[in-house]
Amino acid sequence: MFSIKSSTLQTVSTPTTVIDIQSWASQLPVISRQYQEAGPYPHIVLEDFLNPEILDKCNEEFDALSTADGWINYVHFNEKKRGLNKLEQLPPNIRHAINELNSPEFLQFLSQLTGIKNLQKDDHLEGGGIHQSGRGGYLNIHADFTVHPHHKNWQRRVNVLVYLNKDWQDQWGGQLELWDRKMTACERKVSPIFNRCVIFNTDADSYHGHPEPMTCPEDQFRRSIALYYYSIEKNPFRRATHYMARPGEGTNNKKWRVKLDNAMVAAYTEVKGWLGSNDKVISNMLKFFSRKK
Repeated sequence: MFSIKSSTLQTVSTPTTVIDIQSWASQLPVISRQYQEAGPYPHIVLEDFLNPEILDKCNEEFDALSTADGWINYVHFNEKKRGLNKLEQLPPNIRHAINELNSPEFLQFLSQLTGIKNLQKDDHLEGGGIHQSGRGGYLNIHADFTVHPHHKNWQRRVNVLVYLNKDWQDQWGGQLELWDRKMTACERKVSPIFNRCVIFNTDADSYHGHPEPMTCPEDQFRRSIALYYYSIEKNPFRRATHYMARPGEGTNNKKWRVKLDNAMVAAYTEVKGWLGSNDKVISNMLKFFSRKK
């Protein structure tokens, strides 16, 4: 288990610099090996990842966005959170951070870190962008959708999550759980603290989530910037986001409700690819048909 901090020998960043890519690139001989050898699947946790001044401004923009239009409410049996993925609707510092994390320099760094060549950014931020969940929020254990709904040859390969949560308390929950590929046990928990970045492979069995409803105060939120990266493949493996019940949950009705939710998500994903519909459709549909009792 590795948790890496930015080098103390890095160059001084200007206030508008989002990431000191030269500093992180200088650590690649070490961190790329750690990433690719990590279990339960390739991943790494990087501390002090971005310029904290930029993240402070991003947090202020999150506060101002709380009542803005455009939020997608992902509220159904398997998750309870909000997301905003329209780049043109995001305020300048959040948009600036996302653009830097989609830059050619960062893509090159990411390819070297993961060992996956020719990673592609997603300008549409499908399923990503910014996420926020509050008290009672959760995300059941799952493996992510494997192919971009609007690019049939884009295989999803890597997730990058950057957390913005100052003074986060572990007793509130919200830790990202990484489960083994057979879904028998959680092998690592990562607290979503300020300026921590988690990068991991998104294979068909890279199971992760934060399944317990959070108990943070009403005025506290679990916030993140979430970006996903792809490779172009001739015959990609195609599957919608696939949720899993944890060991012991098959003794109640949760297991079959997870399966029902999976079926609805899979059906919507197909329709979305054909018609180009947006995530507001599925969020409303699943909220109606799969309310958590």
